Amino acid sequence: MTEIEFNRLLDNVRATMELDIEEQPALHSMEFGALPTAANDNGIEWPFIPFPEGWSASC
Repeated sequence: MTEIEFNRLLDNVRATMELDIEEQPALHSMEFGALPTAANDNGIEWPFIPFPEGWSASC
């Protein structure tokens, strides 16, 4: 890609991202529904089990 093509691409992206002042903001697009549950969610939380005295872990 040449520098001219790259600058043309940047100009197109900039023009697409500019806000239209006359257009009303789409507030309804910011509404969120309920979050979907994970496919592997069995609803059980794992208990916290501490390491025995003197043990340690690292990742």
